[in-house]
Amino acid sequence: MKKLMKVAVIAAITIATYSCTSKTETNENVPEMTGLPDGVVAVNSADSKVEWKGEILGMKSHTGTVNLTEGTLTVADGAITGGKFAVDLSTIVPLDSTYDEENTKEKLVGHLSSPDFFNVAEFPIATFEITSVEGSDLKGNLTVRGITNEETVKNVSIDAESGKVSGTLTFDRSKYDVSFKMPVADLVLSNDIPLNVTLAIAK
Repeated sequence: MKKLMKVAVIAAITIATYSCTSKTETNENVPEMTGLPDGVVAVNSADSKVEWKGEILGMKSHTGTVNLTEGTLTVADGAITGGKFAVDLSTIVPLDSTYDEENTKEKLVGHLSSPDFFNVAEFPIATFEITSVEGSDLKGNLTVRGITNEETVKNVSIDAESGKVSGTLTFDRSKYDVSFKMPVADLVLSNDIPLNVTLAIAK
């Protein structure tokens, strides 16, 4: 009987320890989604940024930034409930170093700005408007080249001290008529364009 009670006590301690550990790990893995002032807060475009990446599969990738023009976030009880931001595609800046005298940064920007890609002359602004919040994800409507699809900004976190909101958005460029294909059969340009979005709250 004593042996049985001892086993039961050990089992109870083990379960309690495991439960506490699991809860701690879960909390650490969930991005913090609260900490902003309530109301409609403006985004400071100058301190915000969107980082992009384009990849030729198995070969190389290009990375860079594009500037925000404006944005607002709607906040209730410290958490984001809505909002919208816009980026100016005429401000594309490559930051990688995979260039030479023939394939320059200027040439890449010209190609990305052309009708082959984002047709910046006709559609200079891309927007994202939040429609719902699910956990640490912000669902919304992304509009590029005048075409709108539902997309998700994932793993959103709020740094209350710096007043910055960050997350990642990956969209399929072919859904927005950005349908350029590499002219060489062995080279494949990825359809997925990942973005790292950082919004700075105006103080």
